[in-house]
Amino acid sequence: MNSWTPETISAANAELRDKSALDIVKWAIVQARGRAIVSTNFRPYEAVILHLATQAQPDIPVLWADHGYNRPATYKHAEQLKKQLKLNLKAYVPRMTAAHYDAIHGGAPAPTPENEERIKEFSAVMKLEPFQRGMKELAPTIWLTALRKVQNPNRANLDIVVADGNFNTIKVSPVFYRSDADMENYLKQHNLPNEWDYFDLAKADEKRECGLHAAWGGKALEN
Repeated sequence: MNSWTPETISAANAELRDKSALDIVKWAIVQARGRAIVSTNFRPYEAVILHLATQAQPDIPVLWADHGYNRPATYKHAEQLKKQLKLNLKAYVPRMTAAHYDAIHGGAPAPTPENEERIKEFSAVMKLEPFQRGMKELAPTIWLTALRKVQNPNRANLDIVVADGNFNTIKVSPVFYRSDADMENYLKQHNLPNEWDYFDLAKADEKRECGLHAAWGGKALEN
């Protein structure tokens, strides 16, 4: 990440602002010099970034931190996309199983905004740790994500290209400025499935972060 400065990142964002999502992915893979990855949690519209990434680099590593609490529909969706797109899926799971976590902690945290600290503790153990392990092993110089400006207030302050301090890499979000309608159209155009039953226990709601893309996640990873 040393060659990236605020000035070069700003210039990249200006250059990419009006490019197609696929052109942004291709640009990112060139910058990565063989060390690009794409992350996923198989939430709604994730098929878009996975299709884009595999169009540009069919064998790109796909990092998935599976905390073990996804709904059945999400696991079925993951298997469908793995087969359809021939994903080079790199799944990382917690060192503690879901059953073990339930036994020790009395079950997964209640998905409410009032349960903030419990949710952060859950995320650190069951999602952030396996994700960090995956990032260390894959060691990407470019990390492709499906972050979009419309998703929550934290993400509205980001851009297509940002320096990620949590994982010491450059994060590129090719669909950052795309609307839900844009994503729907892409799915239809390429005959891709979607998954609406997704729910992330590492978040209380869709307006907050699980820690992968927020400063508190970096602090949790240091502990």
